[in-house]
Amino acid sequence: MGVRHSSVFASTDGGNRYISPKKSGQVISFHSSATWKSHFEASKRTNKLMVIDFTASWCGPCHMMEPILRDFAATYVDVEFIKIDVDELDDVAREYGVQAMPTFILMKKGKEIDKFVGAKKDGLQKKIEQNMA
Repeated sequence: MGVRHSSVFASTDGGNRYISPKKSGQVISFHSSATWKSHFEASKRTNKLMVIDFTASWCGPCHMMEPILRDFAATYVDVEFIKIDVDELDDVAREYGVQAMPTFILMKKGKEIDKFVGAKKDGLQKKIEQNMA
């Protein structure tokens, strides 16, 4: 199994490691619609806020948001941060009506509760904080 750039992050010791879908404080990347759907179904049983980042490898503003999203994941450990590449999982992007990148869909218990489009740290942070409770 090859390592995809979007699923490897620098660890504190400077090395790289795979992202485990069960840990808090990380951005989880999905590369399979079936794996995403399974995770999504399981998320319906929790009250945890889920922030889905719809991104693309060719999207400059998306790359700008990557370190910000990792910082948010480290700060808001009770929030689950998901990354989905619209070219890889175009069926999932279509299902959520994604038309611009980056698009952030905020969900709880399997329901979309908010949406934010654009690469604006403060705007996304405000949406996350409003929907955490």
